[in-house]
Amino acid sequence: MPFRLLIPLGLLCALLPQHHGAPGPDGSAPDPAHYSFSLTLIDALDTLLILGNVSEFQRVVEVLQDSVDFDIDVNASVFETNIRAFQTPTGMPYGTVNLLHGVNPGETPVTCTAGIGTFIVEFATLSSLTGDPVFEDVARVALMRLWESRSDIGLVGNHIDVLTGKWVAQDAGIGAGVDSYFEYLVKGAILLQDKKLMAMFLEYNKAIRNYTRFDDWYLWVQMYKGTVSMPVFQSLEAYWPGLQSLIGDIDNAMRTFLNYYTVWKQFGGLPEFYNIPQGYTVEKREGYPLRPELIESAMYLYRATGDPTLLELGRDAVESIEKISKVECGFATIKDLRDHKLDNRMESFFLAETVKYLYLLFDPTNFIHNNGSTFDAVITPYGECILGAGGYIFNTEAHPIDPAALHCCQRLKEEQWEVEDLMREFYSLKRSRSKFQKNTVSSGPWEPPARPGTLFSPENHDQARERKPAKQKVPLLSCPSQPFTSKLALLGQVFLDSS
Repeated sequence: MPFRLLIPLGLLCALLPQHHGAPGPDGSAPDPAHYSFSLTLIDALDTLLILGNVSEFQRVVEVLQDSVDFDIDVNASVFETNIRAFQTPTGMPYGTVNLLHGVNPGETPVTCTAGIGTFIVEFATLSSLTGDPVFEDVARVALMRLWESRSDIGLVGNHIDVLTGKWVAQDAGIGAGVDSYFEYLVKGAILLQDKKLMAMFLEYNKAIRNYTRFDDWYLWVQMYKGTVSMPVFQSLEAYWPGLQSLIGDIDNAMRTFLNYYTVWKQFGGLPEFYNIPQGYTVEKREGYPLRPELIESAMYLYRATGDPTLLELGRDAVESIEKISKVECGFATIKDLRDHKLDNRMESFFLAETVKYLYLLFDPTNFIHNNGSTFDAVITPYGECILGAGGYIFNTEAHPIDPAALHCCQRLKEEQWEVEDLMREFYSLKRSRSKFQKNTVSSGPWEPPARPGTLFSPENHDQARERKPAKQKVPLLSCPSQPFTSKLALLGQVFLDSS
């Protein structure tokens, strides 16, 4: 398969710590800006597991345990590192935070829309696994403040003052500075089975179609008037067809995807900005840092349609990247798609996202694509639980979350739903498995259990309770907890510290 060409050199050279000093395409030393984060190691960690390289995954986990320390005097992007700073009058977070000292006194209160609205997936997961609702609560407040700040025509701008709630940049679109806000409304709705989040996105989708879509391209417009402000396509917008596929809007998704694919074929990659009327790159935005968004959309759409055109994009991506950007130890950012000059850097998202989505596009049997026909039945001290049933939700950096784990390993409070509500969902499972034995069995698609605020109606909930056996005290479900230095649990497997 052609996608295998990308894997050996890029992964081995970038993931092995001793290669971090390897020269760039021009022979100079690499940019050390993110060394203190071990960023590439962390970002590409689950790529190893998706590729099936469990031994290297375990080795890198040990490297991280021994070497990574986040208590350092570094200013970090709140969006990029997913570490908070939510203490503002509006509940919308600052854009950057110092990992050692918190928000700097002189920190700007202006934050991009995506930087405010891209937390619900991770933070709801964190609340589920820890039993502390504060993480999900602050993420929901930030989402609601953005929703309440939309214009009369239903659009949001690009940057907002988190202290005053006033829009600073009023360009509305689906690209840079806004993109993952829309993505997380959809993915948060699916992960949490939350009607309200989906309803918010669908309202935005109507406004986006009405004011920004022209001939299946999406332009930038003034958020209050709807007049065109920038007739450009940004490479970051290429996630949109994949997002459309998640809500079942396949026809519109394919038409937009094919527009974006024509740009790829024109240059051998997607320039950061592309002037739609002129049909060419925008000055100083001619580069392609090996972004994953178009390949991500191809992966989602191929799963939905099986259209071979999407595999052709994958083939073209592999050939372009291999021919243009391959260097001694990795794959370099393309500085200018017009002459294919290279830059002295390889972004971590190349390994964490681009390679991952390419691999998944060509690997139909990967566990990530599980449709619920198989799963792992795990016996806990409180009963049987299900993991690995599919329906994985990728966060915006392509890290998969198993929705079953949110419920199987959920720490719950006494006033919330009891364990029998969860067990009832799996009542039809065969009971012949031995205790603590992990089996693979056949079943229908997995559906999450009911909990407050989900898609289950009060009527259905009442009917379900009537079918329950006589009320009895049952301990609330939780999974055994160990610190990160003792284990890293993924897909129901626990990798113990070697010490």
